[in-house]
Amino acid sequence: MKPAPFQYHRPTTIEETTTLLETHRHDAELMAGNQSLGIIMANRLATPNHIIDINDLEEIEYIDVTESSVEIGSLVRHRTIENSAELKATLPLFPQAAEQIAGPSVRNRGTLGGSIGEADPAGNYPTVLTALDGDLHVTSVDGSRTVPATEYFIAYMFTDLGEDELITGVSIGRDPFPADRTGMAFLEQKAAAQTWPTISAATAIRVDNPKASEPVVEEARVALANAADIPLRVTEAEASIQGEPLTDESLSAAAGAAIDAAQPEGEMHADAEYKRELAGEYTRRSLETSYERATTTQTDQ
Repeated sequence: MKPAPFQYHRPTTIEETTTLLETHRHDAELMAGNQSLGIIMANRLATPNHIIDINDLEEIEYIDVTESSVEIGSLVRHRTIENSAELKATLPLFPQAAEQIAGPSVRNRGTLGGSIGEADPAGNYPTVLTALDGDLHVTSVDGSRTVPATEYFIAYMFTDLGEDELITGVSIGRDPFPADRTGMAFLEQKAAAQTWPTISAATAIRVDNPKASEPVVEEARVALANAADIPLRVTEAEASIQGEPLTDESLSAAAGAAIDAAQPEGEMHADAEYKRELAGEYTRRSLETSYERATTTQTDQ
């Protein structure tokens, strides 16, 4: 089957793009990496009359790392995030998440903004943004606004983004996680390569002194993908390991909190009960890996 006829637009600026979105508010789709839209249209599950190709918007294709924050434009490709030395040195959770997205062909074309816009609760970037308290920046003809990731994802594939708004980028504060005392891990379980994960866990841990014999967890973050209808932040798991060195007991408490918080839907390869168990196990594994990385000195890495 072929897509229904449509009118093609290729703007070169944000202003042109938002004007098109406003003009065709109820009848347009944005196209960037085109990893999902083309398939949906080919099967006539979507039949927009207007396609707005944003691949020429160079102003939203950037990675900007400062002392206080990391900002990534929405048109940045998965492969660029995966290979970014700056991100690996400051917020390695992003490259770790990127390298586990589908296969090379998808990572070469797929974009940060496309993944966030799709808002699939199994998606990697939404989970990372939720774990790190990231912000999304969106623009329309009426101006720009910032939306916390924890408020952006509302329900399954339903977000705070208006039909006339364009995601221009994301930003994450660096202050909670200084690189020399922080470890991060993105772990996922997949039934097969290049499929959506059954469960993913994104975690970050900051310790007081990585060289101490038993470094204390000062702050922790835990977010799960595909464990609920939106990316799931598990604050109870975070609280269970903070304020003391990581132990088997605190890890078990964190895993239990993840199991209690998870409300997954069953699927072909895993029923809901199994996915809850996976949520606990991958929370444990990811926190353990994050702690190990946080307590490894720079000279040891």
